[in-house]
Amino acid sequence: AGKAKAAPCAGCHGANGVSSNPLWPSLAGQQKGYLVATLKAYRDGVRKNDVMAGMAKGLSDADVDALAGFYSNARSD
Repeated sequence: AGKAKAAPCAGCHGANGVSSNPLWPSLAGQQKGYLVATLKAYRDGVRKNDVMAGMAKGLSDADVDALAGFYSNARSD
């Protein structure tokens, strides 16, 4: 489920969460709890970034958990 939900993220963060642009962070291998907290903060307006807020806006808690699981288990090498 996480990989399917990650498709819109690939444009900036890379197909498997490894960004090729230094402006956007790689997500592969990040701690799941950090990714969950960050996505929820963007979604809920606690953390401000227009692009990320728009991307996270429609995510349910289950979506956030699936995305965080996918990226935390992705390899960064």
